[in-house]
Amino acid sequence: MKKILIKNGYVVDPKSGKNGHRDILISNGKIEKIADMIDVADCVDKGKSAGTKTKKSDIKVIDAEGLLVAPGLVDVHVHFRDPGFTDKEDIYTGAKAAAKGGYTSVVMMANTKPAIDTVETMKYVLDKGKETAINVYACGNVTMGLKGEELTDMDALAAAGAVGFTDDGIPLLKEDIVRKAMEKTAQLDMPISFHEEDPSVIENNGINRGKASEFFGIGGSPRTAEINMIARDIKLAEGLKASIDIQHISTKEGVQLVREAKAAGMSIHAEATPHHFSLTEEAAIEHGTLAKMNPPLREEEDRRAIIAGLVDGTIDMIATDHAPHTVEEKSKEITKAPSGIIGLETALALGITNLVDAGYMTIDKLIRVMSTNPAAVYHLDAGYIAENGPADIILIDTRISEVYEKENIASKACNTPFIGCELKGKVMMTICRGEIAYEA
Repeated sequence: MKKILIKNGYVVDPKSGKNGHRDILISNGKIEKIADMIDVADCVDKGKSAGTKTKKSDIKVIDAEGLLVAPGLVDVHVHFRDPGFTDKEDIYTGAKAAAKGGYTSVVMMANTKPAIDTVETMKYVLDKGKETAINVYACGNVTMGLKGEELTDMDALAAAGAVGFTDDGIPLLKEDIVRKAMEKTAQLDMPISFHEEDPSVIENNGINRGKASEFFGIGGSPRTAEINMIARDIKLAEGLKASIDIQHISTKEGVQLVREAKAAGMSIHAEATPHHFSLTEEAAIEHGTLAKMNPPLREEEDRRAIIAGLVDGTIDMIATDHAPHTVEEKSKEITKAPSGIIGLETALALGITNLVDAGYMTIDKLIRVMSTNPAAVYHLDAGYIAENGPADIILIDTRISEVYEKENIASKACNTPFIGCELKGKVMMTICRGEIAYEA
């Protein structure tokens, strides 16, 4: 029986708050033991027959001296483009990119082709996910075909394995549909996540209306597009017990609306992307389509408000919105290129560089918003380190600084403005279900 013994690492577990130097013994996909010191000799199964006991040679010892040992990261907002758009990414390559970035659990969005609005497509996605080295989950669609007209059979999708519901990529415009969806997900005790952009006020999405849109000579997306939709959905959720996830928040006003809803006792959660807490519309001017995304990068005050929201708990989660596109697509002019950037392989380093090293939060808090909190919101057995818990663990060297290079990207895609940037922090190993999923 193969076992893994992690020795000499500094363990961070935001869920229990028990941080410190510990050894961890992994067996059968679970954490068997956590102690100040575990000797290899103590891992051998004594008293068993020769054919069944674990021998010393069956134990892989990992020296984590100088490394941070943390629960595997959890991303509740990824696009693996499978089925339908596998020239951009597929579940296999997306999972490899996730493992390299330290993610052991990801939740796929449902705007595939066909969309994840039937049990058959849900089964396809989850079955393919089981063939990867990480835990691949998926949301089901809120409406059939992402059309915003007719609710999916949420009961059937939940029974088939959905962990939440969303029409991400397309805002839900009909209030009666939104309210009914909230009521149903409340009954199911599952989160419903919203892409908050009002298309009626947007001309040429993906670029902020302001300095960036003026630079490109286009209409762009005003901040009110997000603010109005967040306000509407908070109002619709009043009196319900629905768990609401406001996706990829981009405006200071949006952050404040969520803050007020939380203070009123509502079950409102919010995601921030690494690009929204790291960049402003200046990056869109510099990088063009490589920094075009929905919602767009906005102003410095918005970036700082997002960081403040992460610090005070208004924003519960960091989620990448990993959105791969081909080089050909992103080479089109600004109004024709699709929105979105990849993010799984840079998220942790951006958090360490722009949040921890910048003095906004501790590494413990960063792991909380990248692992423990998202797992809790989506009811996943992840985001913690405990005996008998899942052996989903990452080893991080927070001292290393590296330049992010295109040739080292594990994703099929390379659409990101962070190529060439020096980032702090490196995932040295990702262990998922007790097996090594990635090793630097």
